[in-house]
Amino acid sequence: MTALAPPRTTRDGASAPSRARPPGRAAAARRRRQNLTPYLLLLLPAGLVVLALGYPMGRQLVMSFQEFGIAQQFGQPPEWVGLSNYTTIVTDTYFWTVTLRTLAFTAVAAGATMVVGVGLAVLMQRVAAGLRIALQLALLFAWATPVIAAVAIWKLMADHRHGVVNTLLTGVGLGGFDGFHWLQAGTIPFLLVAATVVIWASTPLVSLATFAALSQVDEATVEAAQIDGASTPRILWHIVLPIIRPVLVLLAILQVIWDLRVFAQIYSLQQSAGNTSDTNLLGTYIYQTGIAGGDYGMASALAMIMLLILVLLTWRYVRILSRQGDLT
Repeated sequence: MTALAPPRTTRDGASAPSRARPPGRAAAARRRRQNLTPYLLLLLPAGLVVLALGYPMGRQLVMSFQEFGIAQQFGQPPEWVGLSNYTTIVTDTYFWTVTLRTLAFTAVAAGATMVVGVGLAVLMQRVAAGLRIALQLALLFAWATPVIAAVAIWKLMADHRHGVVNTLLTGVGLGGFDGFHWLQAGTIPFLLVAATVVIWASTPLVSLATFAALSQVDEATVEAAQIDGASTPRILWHIVLPIIRPVLVLLAILQVIWDLRVFAQIYSLQQSAGNTSDTNLLGTYIYQTGIAGGDYGMASALAMIMLLILVLLTWRYVRILSRQGDLT
C-alpha cells in the first residue's frame, strides 16, 4: 500500500492550508481561455483589414465633406464644405443618368452571367468525362486571362473592318452590320460589347462553383423524383436548384458587387470609342471626376454614394444567407 504524504505544517505545528486551485475555478479559467482563443486568432487579420481598408475609407469619408482639388495636392489646406458635394451630386441630372445606366448594366451582366454559368454547370454534369474536362479547362483559361488582354481580344472581334462578329452577322444575312462600328455607334452597342467582356470573364467562376455544388447533391433524392415520374427540368428547378440555393445566392451577390463597380473594361473600351459622357458608368465617372478632373472631394462623395448603393442592393441577400446559417 502506498503511504500517504503527511500534510504540510507551519512552524508552530499547525496544518498549512492547501494552495491547490479548486477544480471548478480551474475549469472556468480554462473555458475563458478557450472562448478568447478565436478572438485572439482573429485579431491579426482584423487589424490588417482595418489598416488596409479602414484608414482609406475613413479618409475618403472625410474628403467627401471637403473641397479637395489640385490646390490641396500642393499643400493648401482643404476647405470644409459639409454636405455641399452630396447636394451638388444628387441635383445633377447626369449623375442619375449614369446611376440608372450602371444599374441596368449590372442587372443585365449579372443576370446573364448567372444564367449562362448555371447552364454550363448543368451541361458539364451531363456530358462525357473527356468533354467535361475540356470544357473546364476552357473555362479556367478564360478566367485566367488578364482583363486588358480579354478586352483587346474582344476589340479585335468587334472591329468594324475585319472583326469576326460583323463577318458572322453579315454571313447570316444581316447586311446592316457590314462595317458596323460597335464602340462608336451609340450607348447600347458600346455597353453590349462591354457586357459581353464582363460576362465572358465572370462566367467561369459561376460555372465551376455551381458544378462543385451540383456534385454534392444527394443522388438518392434525384432518383426518388425520377421514380415518381418528374421530368428533368422539373427536377432541376424544384429540387436541385433549391438545394444549392445558398451557393447561387452568394454567387449572385458577388456578381452584383463586381459588375456594379466594373472599371477596367469600360475604361479600356472608352479609349477606342472616344466618347465617355454617353458610356460612363459609376466607376469611370468617379475616375474622371477625381483622377482626371482633379476634384477629389466630389469623387470621394461619389464613391461613398456608390458604396451605399452596393450595401442597399446586397443587404437583403446577405440577410438571407445569414438566416440560412452560411455567414454566421
